[in-house]
Amino acid sequence: MALPRFFLIGTLLVFGSIGAVAFMKKKETSSVDAPAVRVEEVPLAKELQPLKPAEIPMAQPVVEAERVDVVLPEADRISRFFALDSSKLPFIETISYTSRVPWLQGRPAWIADYATYYATSRHFIARSLNRKPDYFTQKISPGDRFNVFKKDKEIQFYLVIDLSRCKLWFYSYDQQANERILLKTYRVGLGRLDPKMASKCLTPKGKYQLGSKIAIYKPGTVGFYQDEKIEMVRVFGTRWIPFDKELEGCTESARGLGIHGAPWSLDPVTGQFVEERSKIGKYDSDGCIRLASEDMEELFSIIITKPTTVELVDDFYSAKLPGQEKNL
Repeated sequence: MALPRFFLIGTLLVFGSIGAVAFMKKKETSSVDAPAVRVEEVPLAKELQPLKPAEIPMAQPVVEAERVDVVLPEADRISRFFALDSSKLPFIETISYTSRVPWLQGRPAWIADYATYYATSRHFIARSLNRKPDYFTQKISPGDRFNVFKKDKEIQFYLVIDLSRCKLWFYSYDQQANERILLKTYRVGLGRLDPKMASKCLTPKGKYQLGSKIAIYKPGTVGFYQDEKIEMVRVFGTRWIPFDKELEGCTESARGLGIHGAPWSLDPVTGQFVEERSKIGKYDSDGCIRLASEDMEELFSIIITKPTTVELVDDFYSAKLPGQEKNL
């Protein structure tokens, strides 16, 4: 998938508070039993230019090679969130924009109104409108078609992270039908190895609920990290979703943990920030889950308005997945 351009926003207050606890640890998730998630978004702002994938080789996980007899599920159904034909996912619908809607009286409806009404993020709607991973451009005209989550579907999301393989499995879960769908698998970065920890690394084991105090990086946003005042893209990348609370079998508190992008560093030659993609697939963080920026922004756009649970396990097959697997 081509790298999107990173249209980055947020507030000093949110990232500053995250920076205050970041030196302890980081991560995020939500629960299959949680109520509807409410998030607050602000207009998208400037962009950073990442290096092209070929310029920064991906690191290999520092784990023992997988056994040849273990078959792990793989999928990439992200395009079906945004398809305008019958190939779309069963909990997604396509609607046409009109400024006059029955559920809003007295003024025209904007994208933010549709996002609120359909519990669908504006990032999601923007990508649907733009027909590509562009979460920034939100121009719309009467008759424009875009996708949203169906209002009559009780959809939640479930993330499984295999600590031994540095991999993440992204599922949807339909409570009414008691069915799950594997949507995509991602490579992730995890906490530094530590034999004294129950998980053998700074990333804990257990089931956590993701929180709603999300953050989107805006150029110039600074905070304190390990007693140093720095621009927060150097720690959290362009997106952050926090862990909110412990649900089951958690070896560490949710506080300070989250899912976020790979860190960016200042290129001494160009003087511009570039993403440290070599951190993905390694045990290098203070405990948080790291994704490549295009993966983080994609995942972020989909899950932030729905209850989401993350389960961290030693091996994928020990995860307690909800519902029955549905094959599409």
